[in-house]
Amino acid sequence: MTDSFTPLMRAIVAASLFLAAATLMLVVVNTARAAGALAVGKCGAFGEAFDFQSVAEARKNALAKCTGGACRVVATVERGCAALAVDYADGCGAHGWGKASDLGRAQNAALKSCYRGGAKECVIRTFFCDGTG
Repeated sequence: MTDSFTPLMRAIVAASLFLAAATLMLVVVNTARAAGALAVGKCGAFGEAFDFQSVAEARKNALAKCTGGACRVVATVERGCAALAVDYADGCGAHGWGKASDLGRAQNAALKSCYRGGAKECVIRTFFCDGTG
């Protein structure tokens, strides 16, 4: 009995299997690095961290990037989005943040929170999505 696969067909099958394995590895790596955090301080100061392997790492890095006084982590996400809104006229005034499974909802939540705080004109200061979005 003879082999029905030609050398070219064997090469195509091998290349296809290699590409499938590489794609699977990329999906696993991207999923594994899907933790983020948002830290907020005084007068519009913020720090954001995303694409970390754990929420603890993301929190630590977000706090390290927040250079204003009284910084604290206000949101953590795993495969989600977060946003910060501030009062355009008064950077030290009202602000708000939000998190959600997609960017639009996170930004809307941040704006609503900012207006509830008494701001007259809220704008998005920063946003990020981690592993989704």
